[in-house]
Amino acid sequence: MSLQGKSVIISGGTRGIGRGIVAALVEKGAKVAFSYSKNTVAADEVVSETKHLPGIAWAHQVDIKNQQQVKAMVAQVVKEWGGVDIVVNNAGIRRDKSIIFMAADDWNEVLHTNVTGAFHLTQAAIFYMLKKKSGRIINISSISGATGIAGQTNYSSSKAALFGFTRSLAKEVASYGICVNTIAPGGVETDMTSSLTDKQKEKLLQGVPIGRMCRVGEVVKMVEFLADDELAPEYLTGSVIYLDGGAGL
Repeated sequence: MSLQGKSVIISGGTRGIGRGIVAALVEKGAKVAFSYSKNTVAADEVVSETKHLPGIAWAHQVDIKNQQQVKAMVAQVVKEWGGVDIVVNNAGIRRDKSIIFMAADDWNEVLHTNVTGAFHLTQAAIFYMLKKKSGRIINISSISGATGIAGQTNYSSSKAALFGFTRSLAKEVASYGICVNTIAPGGVETDMTSSLTDKQKEKLLQGVPIGRMCRVGEVVKMVEFLADDELAPEYLTGSVIYLDGGAGL
């Protein structure tokens, strides 16, 4: 219960990786506020499914691309729980197309959600971390940010951007006791990857010694590690952790 009472904000908490993170941190006693964009039914399910656990799950319907909405969510959390200890930038979408056929909206929507959303949440929350001189920021990126995937120039670009975001921010806030790290999984078995073609899945698994996709629970375990002051050392900051089944780059 080392996360008992910790105040956590995670973007995108109703599906896949995000949903798994919310449940795991609530089980460890954390107070977890999570954002969602449209699916109120799924958000209610997450809250209901975690009611028996030691911590708290609190749903916020927020457009992560809207800076004012994000600020309002963070302000509510601070008012209710007194601060922010951990931020998990998880919200992400895909709009896969060959660049020849990619509409500007497909590009902008992915970059604004996956990158600008992380900026909005981090900027709103980090003020409170700076005041108390402690905090953990965990970004969920992807191996595609390093390797690239055909048909995903928008998505791969957004995930690569999180690498630079992590390294730069880590340098800015290290002297305040705030750790900033990124997890870059290989293909993860979620509803997002279920829409990949067989050819895309085959491409993802090329050169993966384990011979399978990453599981949500494996990403969740890494988040639990990075969020825990007793497990992850303060010296671990500015890192991109590749959870890629041994594939390497």
